[in-house]
Amino acid sequence: MAYDLIVIGGGPAGYVAAIRAAQLGKKVACVEADRAGGTCLNWGCIPTKALLKNAELFHTLAHRAKEFGLSFDNLQYDWSSVIGRSRKVSERLAGGIEFLFKKNKVDYVRGFGSIEGTGKVGVKAADGTTQTLETKDILIATGCKSRPLPPLPFNGTSVIGSKEAMVMPNQPKEMIIIGAGAIGIEFAYIYNAFGTKVTVVEMLPRILPVEDDEIGDALEKSLIKQGIRVLTNTKITATADKGDHVEVTVEGPKEKGTLKADVALVAIGVQPVLPGGQQPELTDRGYIKIGDRYETSIPGVYAAGDIAGPPWLAHVASFEAVQAVEGLYVEGHTPRKVKNFPGCTYCHPQVASIGKTERALKEEGIEYTVGKIPFVAIGKAIASGEPDGFAKLLYGKKHGELLGAHIIGENATELIAEMGLAIDQELTSEEIHATIHAHPTMSEVIHEATLAAEGHAIHF
Repeated sequence: MAYDLIVIGGGPAGYVAAIRAAQLGKKVACVEADRAGGTCLNWGCIPTKALLKNAELFHTLAHRAKEFGLSFDNLQYDWSSVIGRSRKVSERLAGGIEFLFKKNKVDYVRGFGSIEGTGKVGVKAADGTTQTLETKDILIATGCKSRPLPPLPFNGTSVIGSKEAMVMPNQPKEMIIIGAGAIGIEFAYIYNAFGTKVTVVEMLPRILPVEDDEIGDALEKSLIKQGIRVLTNTKITATADKGDHVEVTVEGPKEKGTLKADVALVAIGVQPVLPGGQQPELTDRGYIKIGDRYETSIPGVYAAGDIAGPPWLAHVASFEAVQAVEGLYVEGHTPRKVKNFPGCTYCHPQVASIGKTERALKEEGIEYTVGKIPFVAIGKAIASGEPDGFAKLLYGKKHGELLGAHIIGENATELIAEMGLAIDQELTSEEIHATIHAHPTMSEVIHEATLAAEGHAIHF
């Protein structure tokens, strides 16, 4: 059977591309080596959020119960049930995507995909059987996997990546997390909440280094207060995997010496997962080079999502997938490339941002005004017992348009959507403050920060 499109990879780019192409009337197959949903749904975004919810709930009950008029004689948790809940969530959603494939008449093919030549995709199933599928177009959406630290290779037990961190059969007493990006920080929060002694090692001056400086500084203070040891500006000079534990020698302003832990979680980034067979031209970092229409160097072969390089975000991957497919099959459609996108870290307090940081605006010589309001000024935040954090909005001084939004606090990852719309539509501070924000809601922090940028905040 010949297809119009075969998508290699079933993650946020792959399954979305397959479904959208089918909606456009095309005959589509999606080839996935693991399970529908890819890394994000099965081993990333979704199961970590289930673990984070467990961690936040337990931390609240264990440390803040009296604040809410609650008490417990013997609060406990079952680690295997905590892990089990996250796996059930992933299983349910993976099944949901498989249902969507059936609903949209997408053929779901399990196995490792390879480009065998023009219009041909080979598939090798887990049992070793192979088949060749024919198609007009191919979209590569194979994503990425955890990048190892060369002197300390993964072994799945004492040296792990994010995938293993989600399914550890036994909770470690001590953990060293190498890398303080979103993945490292989220796992630091999860394990610390359940009592693991966590040390985070980051070679750069701040945790979440892509975020606004004030956000990184504020989150570091919060994590330290929660009991997480944070070592920034710290180099790793030696490592040793001792089998039953790991030793990491560090050198920095806060620590110089050898750290020991049951487990080292390496969270220093990701590396591309390429399909087999014929390869398109790659970047110097091993990602697939694409053009304005998501085309690769091989005629009839396209790529979208993490495999095409940063930013490595599920929502960006899905956006790119739709753009690539509509560029192929919607007459007159000019595919868009990602310019502004939200970045979210789901620890507690949450962090979310979009657009320019203050650091970037200074480097580019752009004049701006700052509107910053703490959550403690917002009634809903006080009522919810979540007064920590702030919203920081950056507006262009000349035209008043929103240039960047940076939030740390309760529901930050939900609040950022409004800011994305504002930047995309080039809304000004005047237009945002003229938009009524319901009371009492957390979103009032956006309204108040906008007023602060204009010099007349009401509640702070």
